Amino acid sequence: MKKNLFFTLLLLPAMFMQSYAQSGKANQALLRKADETLQFAARQYKLMMNHVPDTVLPRSTNKDGSLMTSNAGWWTSGFYPGTTWSLYEYTKDPAFKTEALKRMALCQKNEFNTRTHDLGFMMYCPFGNALRITGDTAYKRILLNSARSLSTRFNPTVGCIKSWDHGTWKFPVIIDNMMNLELLTWATRESGDPQFDKIARTHANTTMKNHFRPDYSSYHVIDYDPATGAVLQKKTHQGLADSSAWSRGQAWGLYGYTMMYRETKDKAYLDQARHIAEYILNHPHMPADLIPYWDYDAPDIPNAPRDVSAGAVAASALLELSRYTNKTEGKRYWNAAEKMLTSLCSPAYLAKEGENNDFILMHSVGSLPHQSEVDVPLTYADYYFVEALLRYKQWAK
Repeated sequence: MKKNLFFTLLLLPAMFMQSYAQSGKANQALLRKADETLQFAARQYKLMMNHVPDTVLPRSTNKDGSLMTSNAGWWTSGFYPGTTWSLYEYTKDPAFKTEALKRMALCQKNEFNTRTHDLGFMMYCPFGNALRITGDTAYKRILLNSARSLSTRFNPTVGCIKSWDHGTWKFPVIIDNMMNLELLTWATRESGDPQFDKIARTHANTTMKNHFRPDYSSYHVIDYDPATGAVLQKKTHQGLADSSAWSRGQAWGLYGYTMMYRETKDKAYLDQARHIAEYILNHPHMPADLIPYWDYDAPDIPNAPRDVSAGAVAASALLELSRYTNKTEGKRYWNAAEKMLTSLCSPAYLAKEGENNDFILMHSVGSLPHQSEVDVPLTYADYYFVEALLRYKQWAK
């Protein structure tokens, strides 16, 4: 009886998603623009296929304008094959499937990588999409191994998955980690082992307790004492200052708690996502086009660099969040996402065909304090942008 109840509970996220879903009213002009942009994205990535060496993955643009690549061990390695799966889903062009499989072969060894917290990005984005789109159950074993590897980084005393093994930190946890929890909730549904889901919920709960300020802005890094679980420091690494609101960090939190509500139907996660959304959308430094500056507290606003990756992540998250809230809130989030997508589809942020090292979007910021990837394309900006466009087409009515 307990076993049957457990599996019934595992099915609840999908059941609730169907019954509570609210699709936004379609903007016909944006629907047309979404199609045009996805077709453009497919043409860009066809060019990229021919320009990226076979043994590496595209990452960004170097300071000299050349293509920046990474090996499969870099945290962004899964986004390019993940995006090619999305483009295959949209176009049905087998060339994208072939490309995805070729690049996934480089990434597969990460299923046993216990030295990174980013296995959701690295493995669930490509292999999860592959499983969903093809139905090939061989991907389940790879994803379950990845979930087991990620779980080794969980410390039950702290209640979190450790982020980095470098630096002078004792047990650093970054807000980005919220994005990797979907791999774990999936693993519980697939395997029946409740430990994966327990780790995901515990991490989300600890992050909700310690990462957020009273206004629901987020610190980037919380450093814990691994022996006692006590908070040692509340810091930043890629933001302006420890007390500032790094824009992509706010977007990671918004997306992560929206996803956790979908996966668990725990209302605390929905409330957290709603609060983060309100912080972002009501911020006095949010530009009129809703594409954030790299940090909401940047001193040179309105001349500070934008972070298109933060906009793309937030747009995708807001589309989903709109489906779980009441009609008034849902319309607000949907309309904000529409405005973000309209901006991202404009010449201000969308690359010209054959330019931008074949990436789709321009003007993202990786880490301005480190002068790394400033005002350049980023592979994860493309991933979440394509995801958001496909979500818009699927959910608009």
